[in-house]
Amino acid sequence: MMTLLSMSKVGHGGTLDPFAEGVLIVGIGRGTKTLSSVSSDHKSYQAIIQLGSETDTFDNEGNIINRVSVPKLDRSYISNVLNSFLGQYDHTPPMYSAKKINGTPLYKLARQNIIVDREPVRSTIFDIHLKDQSYNLPQPISAMLLQ
Repeated sequence: MMTLLSMSKVGHGGTLDPFAEGVLIVGIGRGTKTLSSVSSDHKSYQAIIQLGSETDTFDNEGNIINRVSVPKLDRSYISNVLNSFLGQYDHTPPMYSAKKINGTPLYKLARQNIIVDREPVRSTIFDIHLKDQSYNLPQPISAMLLQ
């Protein structure tokens, strides 16, 4: 591919967790210099959340380690909870994430039962709202758009 494009540099703007879907931005040649600014730009996420289950990996691929019943929640209650996430916060990346430590994704270390110290990361949620909710599945699932 590099021969066809006559480029010596190719790079990408970030990583996705193994089960995530999305766009991975690729830079070619001088375009690789702009990747860091693109990676730190505002992003939008759409998430489907299942309430009432906790997994050992904090995602949908882990083993369920705890289950609680969840009452039906009205839309305004859910919106109030979502709004409580607005603003800046520091969070420690979970071991089951694509965040790299010394070039190795944390999820690969976690699967080998290797736990490493992780530095907190500053994040900002500018907008968050409920897109849809459903109680037709075994456990309630809510879909949100995070911006």
